[in-house]
Amino acid sequence: MPNFFGLIPIPPPLQAKSLVYDLKDRLDWGDPALTIIDVRERNLFNTSRITGAISMPASELVERAFTALERSRDIYLYGETDEETAEAAEQLRSAGYDNVSELRGGVAAWKAVGFPIESILQRPNI
Repeated sequence: MPNFFGLIPIPPPLQAKSLVYDLKDRLDWGDPALTIIDVRERNLFNTSRITGAISMPASELVERAFTALERSRDIYLYGETDEETAEAAEQLRSAGYDNVSELRGGVAAWKAVGFPIESILQRPNI
């Protein structure tokens, strides 16, 4: 992480494609000016997601982004595959969102290195 004159750490600039470590560094740094978007279908989001991610399925992405996010916001997004992620990122960039980063490997890469995930557990029928 770069330092401002060696005194104040600042996060690295947002890249068009990020590794899970890049996002984790931003979260650990305590940078609140970012949003993590999961573009997978809702059932996959409910099963397992990056802690703090919000659901905006690819089919609703641009419409929901317009109502919920400033265009200057730093956005990390991921899908089921890197191809799905790239398509969703292109949708946002075409809609005027310039600070979009494709999280390579998505939730699978996040879990593979042991970073925290969330899920909605199904209650047993009583």
